[in-house]
Amino acid sequence: MPNYRRNRVEGGCYFFTVNLLERYQNQLLIQKIDLLRDVVRHVRVQHPFHIDAWMVLPDHMHCIWTLPQGDADYAKRIRLIKTLFSKEIPKTERYPNMRLRKGERGIWQRRYWEHTIRDERDYATHMDYLHYNPVKHGYIEKVMDWPYSTFRHHVQLGLYPENWGSGDIDIRAGEPG
Repeated sequence: MPNYRRNRVEGGCYFFTVNLLERYQNQLLIQKIDLLRDVVRHVRVQHPFHIDAWMVLPDHMHCIWTLPQGDADYAKRIRLIKTLFSKEIPKTERYPNMRLRKGERGIWQRRYWEHTIRDERDYATHMDYLHYNPVKHGYIEKVMDWPYSTFRHHVQLGLYPENWGSGDIDIRAGEPG
């Protein structure tokens, strides 16, 4: 089994992708968006972090967080979000034998993708990727139309024009590295 190594930077800024186990044809995250929001609020009270951006799609989510100075434990926050969300979902999913033996639910993929943001350009690239994701996946044609996103908030802050990602404006929404 590979030895996964996570980069931990106290007070760092990170981009995450967190997936459901059964990704395709699964609408759970948007069906239970209020529960997900409540869980995130609860975790932030116990273990603060700043939400720079968040995009929730039916079967996965992308987010950018900045942790408090002196704190690098994003893994605990993600684990708590996944655990608390799972505890509130009725047990209707299939349970692979290995998960049953470990007492796990069959909702989330075990791992998640994490990237430490290196600089302003890297931050902008990941911010664009995150917000453009529902267009990329064919859910909408204009970024502004996706309701499960921080994009509208960023428009209000003046960080993006309202028509960004609509085909009327040049974007940098390539795959982040």
